[in-house]
Amino acid sequence: MRVLVIRLSSIGDIILTTPVLKEFKKKYPDAVVDFMVLDKFKDSIEGCPYVDNLIIFNKKEHRGIKGLKKFSDSIKDNGYDYVFDLHSKLRSVAISIFIGTKTLRYRKRALWKTLLVKARLIKYSADDTIVKNYFGALKKLGVEYKGEDLNFTFSEKDIKAVSEYKDFVVFAPGASKNTKKWTTEGFGNLARLLREKYGKKIALIGGAGDKEICEEINSISHESCVNLAGKLSLKESGALLSESDFLVTNDSGPFHISRGVKKKAFVIFGPTDPKMFEYDQYGVLVYRDEPCSPCSLHGDKICPKKHFNCMKNLKAEDVLKIIEKNMGWC
Repeated sequence: MRVLVIRLSSIGDIILTTPVLKEFKKKYPDAVVDFMVLDKFKDSIEGCPYVDNLIIFNKKEHRGIKGLKKFSDSIKDNGYDYVFDLHSKLRSVAISIFIGTKTLRYRKRALWKTLLVKARLIKYSADDTIVKNYFGALKKLGVEYKGEDLNFTFSEKDIKAVSEYKDFVVFAPGASKNTKKWTTEGFGNLARLLREKYGKKIALIGGAGDKEICEEINSISHESCVNLAGKLSLKESGALLSESDFLVTNDSGPFHISRGVKKKAFVIFGPTDPKMFEYDQYGVLVYRDEPCSPCSLHGDKICPKKHFNCMKNLKAEDVLKIIEKNMGWC
């Protein structure tokens, strides 16, 4: 059997497919698994032990219906028995149609719910976790949900690149949308408290676009941090997390990377629904559960209510208490 898994983006959503891939390989150990991903997100899945071949998709090269058809035709001769569409958007649907083989597709939330949430008529509530919904696509093949055992792979070279930051606490203050970000004051004061009370050294990670916010956090922390934003590859960030004490992060990719390398992550939720994921020894939820939360599917540029209470009312002292309890410091 040869199958094509389509999950084009983004970092966290790609990593969340790995429990499905693992259970599929257990049930069908001789199957060949090809994984299609956008070029800029390939590091999220490259090296995964449950993937045999990566199929890299470039949006600029394969734009429009003609581009999608040409790309699909180029891989059609691989002779796929199934396409697993775990992206379930127009591009992935079109590719699966052009390939022309049986497709098992991830079912997203109902359209009516999406529209009502975006119109601010209802609060968003996830029907189930993302991983369980992924498994639902493969139900017909007898692939059963066994938990959120995520995988993120890196190399010894990546470990060596971050060796000087071993046992640091890592903060990932970035996110795809502004309202998913805890305040710079919160991160900065938490870094200061961890340094003053426990002597912890803090590394700040993120993309180049997070450099400025990380500088602000470092300033608030009384220079308790090392700013690595924009300096590490995704694989190096994963290696750093594997060697860290723990991670404090927003609802974003580093949360799933940390779980994928089996390191504890304290994940802060505000406008989005924390019920999209499960929590265990590697994932600790930090959530105030404000009356207006969750209000958004993926976060927004500004708080719809203009007060941003879900993040502003969460203080560094509150997060420190959760850390102390879960790390056995008190």
